[in-house]
This record gives sequence, C-alpha cells and structure tokens, in this order.
Amino acid sequence: MEGFVLMSTQVLPKEAWTRTQRKTLFAGVGSWTLDAFDFFVLVFCLTNMAKEFGITIIAATLAITFTLVMRPIGALIFGPLAEKFGRKPVLIVNIVTFAAIELASAVAPNFATFFALRVVYGIAMGGIWGVASALTMETVPEHSRGFVSGVFQAGYSMGYLIAAIAYGLLIDVIGWRGMFALGAIPILLAFYIYFNVEESPVWKATRGQAGQQSKVAFWPAVVKNWRVLVFAVFLMAAFNFFSHGTQDLYPTFLKVQHGFPASR
Repeated sequence: MEGFVLMSTQVLPKEAWTRTQRKTLFAGVGSWTLDAFDFFVLVFCLTNMAKEFGITIIAATLAITFTLVMRPIGALIFGPLAEKFGRKPVLIVNIVTFAAIELASAVAPNFATFFALRVVYGIAMGGIWGVASALTMETVPEHSRGFVSGVFQAGYSMGYLIAAIAYGLLIDVIGWRGMFALGAIPILLAFYIYFNVEESPVWKATRGQAGQQSKVAFWPAVVKNWRVLVFAVFLMAAFNFFSHGTQDLYPTFLKVQHGFPASR
C-alpha cells in the first residue's frame, strides 16, 4: 500500500523536445502565419485593387466575403485527405496551392478573374489550420500542447502584423500587385517541410488496420460528443464574427475615413 502511494504521487519527468518536434512546430506555426499573411494582403490592398479595377469598395469586399465563405469547404476537403494520405503531403500540397493562387491574383486582368481566384484561395486557406495543427499537435510533447496551441493561434495575428509592415514599407514601391506576388513566398516553406519535417507519429501509428478501426469509430464518437462539437463550432463562429467583422475593414477605415497614408 505504501509503495502504491509513493508511485501515485510521483511526478514523472516531462518529455524533452527533440529536434524533429521543434522543426514541426516551426513548420506548423509558419504555415498558419504565412497563410494569414496571404489573406490579409487583400485586406490592406483593398482600396488599391478597387481603384485599379474601377469598382466600389463595397464590391471589392465580396472578394473577402467569399474567401471566408469557402474556408469551411476547404476544411472539409483537406481534412479527410490528411486522414487518408497523411498530414505532411497534404500540408505541402495545400501550401503550394494557396501560394500559387496568391501569385495568380497578382496578374489578374480584371475583377471577375480576381474574384474567382479568391474563391479558390478560400478553399486552399480552409485546409491549412486543420492539417497544420494536427501535424503539430500530434508531434510535440503532450505536456506542451496547451502552450503550443497558444503559439499556433498567435500565428494568425503575426501574419496580420507582417502584412501591415510589408504594406507600409512596400506598397508605394511595388504596388498592390507586387504585394500579392510576395504571397508566393510560402512555397519556400513547402520545400522546408518536404526535406525537414517528418510525418505525424500518431498518423503513422494508426494507418492501416488501426486506421480503419479509428475511421469506423469516428461517427459514434461524434454522436457521443455532439454537444461539445456544437459548442466549439459556435464558439469559433463568434470569435470569427467579432474579429473579421472589424479587422478586415480596419485598414480601409483608416485610409478612407481618416485619410491616413500607408506609412502611418
């Protein structure tokens, strides 16, 4: 009995981070940060793009709206693909896709083409969060997952910050099309992931027979935990409501209503 008490109160040492885990964290947070950067480039360049295409700002905001509308569809497409083929290859394809679309947006000849590209971009953007977070959370030490989840989410704000700095420094030099051309930079991260990041150990352990068992048990688990699922969906919807409801048009508010120059 005494031995049992000693064992039950013993604090196990925390698992040390490996080099592989640190690389995966960098890749995961980097994916989400650069994805956010590519999205917020449009937010900062909205008035510039609208002026060149000869449309109103209200019409231009449709590109933002439908990017966000298509994100859930992207999550429903890339999520199952990551379950079937692995997190790493799907994340690489996802990054290359949204970076290529961002580059294509830079050379769009008219708003109709630009709008169509942003719709497809929304699908690509929707896959990043789920796939990158799964790869990251399934790789890092368990005791660090709470901390890592905060770091991971902060990547979105970091992407906004990088876009703001880039806009202030470069918009008068390279124009709004040049800003979108910068959105091809994430392709370099795809190469980094290909050569330096390993597949999720959880996915490797559950593929094959174990993976089939996990797949069969998926829907019973959803039914059993449907209250938590619904709560999480409404919670994230509320977060996105008050974040995108203000931040996406804040640069336009400063430029149009207050007449601030890009540098300010």
